[in-house]
Amino acid sequence: MPTQALTTTSFEQTVLDNDIVLVDLWASWCGPCRTFGPIFEKASMTHPDIVFGKVDTQDEPSLAAAARITSIPTLMAFREGILVFSQPGALPAASLEQVIAGVRALEMDDLRAQASESPGAKSKAGDSPTARTTS
Repeated sequence: MPTQALTTTSFEQTVLDNDIVLVDLWASWCGPCRTFGPIFEKASMTHPDIVFGKVDTQDEPSLAAAARITSIPTLMAFREGILVFSQPGALPAASLEQVIAGVRALEMDDLRAQASESPGAKSKAGDSPTARTTS
């Protein structure tokens, strides 16, 4: 499935309505973003069960700010509405495939239990796009 543009109005619902969502935060003026874009697009065609979304930080500055993005591109991965990965920098295809495999392999019952044990931890996409980060 091709990548889809995510906006402040579609971001939260997309993350909450799908099992796995990968988000590429990028800008057209960013050289590494232009390098990573085709890799991300190709992976979206290889993994039709995953939603691949792109956030243009120029068009969606409030979304980038809410996600506390300081470098682009930044790749975020959500599983069942929980942010499970966030990392700046353009990844090569093999590394992106490793991230995808890792996200698929997550034991979500354990992750939800850890999130509920952390006092004040925000774990849903609607609470904070950067709530749970692992690498």
